[in-house]
Amino acid sequence: MNEPNFWDEQKKAVKIVNELNDNKEILESFTAIKKAHQDLKDLLNNLNDSDQEMLSFANDLYRDLSEQVSSLRIKVLFTGPFDHLNAIMDIHPGAGGTEAMDWANMLYRMYTRYAEKHHFKVQIIDFQYGEEAGLKSATIKISGPHAYGLMRSEKGVHRLVRISPFDANSRRHTSFASVNVIPEFDDDINVEINDKDLRIDTYRSGGAGGQNVNKVSSAVRITHLPTGIVVSSQVERSQLMNKETCMRMLKGILYQREVEKKQKELDAIVGVKNNIEWGSQIRSYVFCPYTLVKDNRTECENVDVNAVMDGDLDDFIYAYLEKEAKHHGIK
Repeated sequence: MNEPNFWDEQKKAVKIVNELNDNKEILESFTAIKKAHQDLKDLLNNLNDSDQEMLSFANDLYRDLSEQVSSLRIKVLFTGPFDHLNAIMDIHPGAGGTEAMDWANMLYRMYTRYAEKHHFKVQIIDFQYGEEAGLKSATIKISGPHAYGLMRSEKGVHRLVRISPFDANSRRHTSFASVNVIPEFDDDINVEINDKDLRIDTYRSGGAGGQNVNKVSSAVRITHLPTGIVVSSQVERSQLMNKETCMRMLKGILYQREVEKKQKELDAIVGVKNNIEWGSQIRSYVFCPYTLVKDNRTECENVDVNAVMDGDLDDFIYAYLEKEAKHHGIK
C-alpha cells in the first residue's frame, strides 16, 4: 500500500485494502478476547462466593466473552478465496414428480428463511413453478457478508423422508433435490464467450418475482452449447437487463471451471456432479417414522426438523466449515 502507484488500479487496490481491514478486524478481536479472558480470570481468582452482585457480574462477563469467541471462531473458518462474495444458489427437484417439486420448494423456503434471519438480501433471479405444486427450478442470489462462504456448505443432494401429502394412501415417500451454489464474481473477470456458442431463448416471466414479473417475453434463458450450461433470469423488467444478468452468471460459472482446472485445491467451487438419487445425498431430513435431520459429511444432527426447515441451519453450516478448516490445518 505504500507503493507510489498503489491506487493506479483502483479495483485491485480496494480488494487489498478490504483484505487488510478484514485481517485487522480479526487481530483486534483476538486481542480483545485475550484481555477479556484475563480480566475474567483475575475477577474469578478474587471472587467471594457470597458476593452475589460480583457473581452476577462475572456471569455477564463470561456470556460476553463466549459471544466474542463464537464470533471470532466463525470469521477464521472462512478458508476459501471466494468466501467473501455473494452467493448464487440453484435448486432443482430430482425424479419423483410433484413430490420432488414440493421438496425443492421446501428447500427454497428454508434457505430464504435462513437468509432473512441473518439479515441477508435475497433476490429471485429465476423461478419456475411445478405443474401441481412446488417448483421445477429456482435461482436466487443471497447477498451479505461471507454469503458464499456460508452457503457453499449446502451444495449437494438433499433427501426427504415423509408421509406424502400427495398420496391418497398416506404412504411414506423418499424424495431428492439438488442444490448448487456458486460465488457471484466481479463483473471484470476475464472470460471470452463467442456469440456462436450461445443459444438465447426468451419467454414470459411466470415466477415469484412480484412487480418484476410481467406479461411480455422479458425473461431470458441462455444455453452455452459447448458445455451445456443453462442460465436463466426473469428478475429484471427488460429483456436486455435479464440477458446481462444471465451473461454474468455464465461468465462466473465458466471462470469458476477454468480456475478449477488450474488449481486442484478449488475443487469445491463447482463440486462433484452427483445424480439426484439415493446414496449421493449430503443431508437427510426425516419427518416419519421419527424426526431427524442428519448431515452425512459431518454427522451433525438435529431432531427439531421443523426448526431446520424454518432456517435453523447454523449448526450444520459451522460443522461443515470446521471440518473443512481442519482439513486445511486450522485448529
